[in-house]
Amino acid sequence: MSPTTPASAALEAAHRPGRLAWPAEQLAAKALDIRRDIITLLAKAQTGHSGGPLSSADFGAALFFHEINVDPARPDWPERDFWHFSIGHVTPVIYSLMAERGYFPLKDLMKFRAFDGHAQGHPSRHDTPGIEVSAGSLGQGLSVCCGVAMAARIDKHPRRVYCVMGDGEQQEGQIWEAAMFAAHYRLDQLCAVIDYNRKQIDGDVQDIMGIKPLDQKWRSFNWNVIECDGHAMPDILAALAAARAHKGQPSVILAHTVMGQGVSYMADDFHWHGKPPKMDQAEAALKELGTSYADWSARLLAN
Repeated sequence: MSPTTPASAALEAAHRPGRLAWPAEQLAAKALDIRRDIITLLAKAQTGHSGGPLSSADFGAALFFHEINVDPARPDWPERDFWHFSIGHVTPVIYSLMAERGYFPLKDLMKFRAFDGHAQGHPSRHDTPGIEVSAGSLGQGLSVCCGVAMAARIDKHPRRVYCVMGDGEQQEGQIWEAAMFAAHYRLDQLCAVIDYNRKQIDGDVQDIMGIKPLDQKWRSFNWNVIECDGHAMPDILAALAAARAHKGQPSVILAHTVMGQGVSYMADDFHWHGKPPKMDQAEAALKELGTSYADWSARLLAN
């Protein structure tokens, strides 16, 4: 791909350090790219999770291309914000976000879960540049982020801390211990985002172990609760801005999403939580997303 093409110019712009503050329309276009990445890398690997990565693509794009202050060329940049996906199994979206943002080449996505690649099925800070914390066991990420936020407070560092969790993950007791800690210490630089797609690997969250009323639970733990349509970019940006402006409490954004969003046959179906599409299914999905496996894999391999 020529460095003078619009696509290359967009990639170059995505690699710049700092908060990018992209507008909603540009973020929506990037979220579409991310969904194409997800389906393509899963089809190539024939292993991995589909549903959660697709449901978190929109707010993920807003985080990486609007909100967080990072330098992909220097993952250990001392001034960076801290981000962590506690739902570590959604690596297809994590790696897509990172590659699109410039942490590593897009072609690395085509070695997802491959022995000769670094993109493991669950994120490993020892293998993938830019991963802050290895993840896999659910429920632990908010505690980690509380520690980082408290350290920033002690160091008088302005960094913000972002923790992405799943709604099924709210069934873990450790989440609520961390919630008490953050509220007690008024860690207002901490923002949690919950992918509230109401599905988990065994079915509907409410049927497995009900978490409703989730908003009231978080309010009772003295958090600032913000709700948004997790697929409407203006809504997502407004929620992130409200969290950034709020002082005296940690904030949690309940992002109402649909598992498998963007692919009609996956949408709202928990059976797609933990399996990839077969190649013919991937072609159908990519057609809905405006491309093909051949075209999109060529785009990834060229960068």
